[in-house]
Amino acid sequence: MDSTAPNSSSAAVVAVAAAAAAASGNGVQGGTGGVPSKQNLAQVTGLIQKTLGLLHQLNLSVSSFSSASQLPLLQRLNALVAELDTMQKLADGCNIQVPMEVVNLIDDGKNPDEFTKDVLNSCIAKNQITKGRTDAFKSLRKHLLEELEEAFPHDVEAYRQIRATSAAESKRLAQSQSALSNGDVKVKPEH
Repeated sequence: MDSTAPNSSSAAVVAVAAAAAAASGNGVQGGTGGVPSKQNLAQVTGLIQKTLGLLHQLNLSVSSFSSASQLPLLQRLNALVAELDTMQKLADGCNIQVPMEVVNLIDDGKNPDEFTKDVLNSCIAKNQITKGRTDAFKSLRKHLLEELEEAFPHDVEAYRQIRATSAAESKRLAQSQSALSNGDVKVKPEH
């Protein structure tokens, strides 16, 4: 057996390792209440390292198999099954969401950081498109107001006064709602 050739067992463990690495941010939730559990993540990471070690030992045992090495091979297989069972039980307490694209990249032997880079580049491109549209609408609004001001100066002045009053009222209302009775600041909801 070639130690560099990926097999389904090591690919699955590598996928779990990548999922744990990807979840090292705020995507891991353990226990109750949805509070992130760094201890749980540390346990999963330790189990992954131990499982990878067992897989390496199994690879060595299988590559140099003889009838005398059958008992150690069976012991290592049993240890691997026990570790995978422990990992599965520990995984039930985790909520790690890994996009299928990342798992597919790992199965293809590629770096999952490429997926993150592609997602970020896509977000930047979409953000630039949205900003361009917003700027175009602001420019259109400004141009329309200039044209309306030439044709209807009194109506535009009344419109600006209404907008200023409405903006001041909205700001005052937002400030009064943002301060809670205990002194904490309430996060402003997005509309």
